Amino acid sequence: MSADSEPVALKLLDREFLVACSEQERPGLLAAAALLDAKMRELRAASRTPGFDRLAVLAALSLTHELVDLRQRHAVQERVLSEGLAALRQRLQAALDPG
Repeated sequence: MSADSEPVALKLLDREFLVACSEQERPGLLAAAALLDAKMRELRAASRTPGFDRLAVLAALSLTHELVDLRQRHAVQERVLSEGLAALRQRLQAALDPG
């Protein structure tokens, strides 16, 4: 643990984990742990074999799938935005060109 990090207690399905992080990372880490805990609880409610390890893997896969989907949608939106900006630049340049 580095000098600027302190242990933070995280609870996942009523199990406590200590994770070292900096003060700046703490809010994000707590939010991530809350999201993971909620996903694990959701999966446990729908599962017949709610082992902690299995729930952790299923939750990680589910959240990672959501992240991949969001990244793909973001890439598409970024491409559309870039194309739109390029078209606007061309129109502006054409309007400014004395010709």
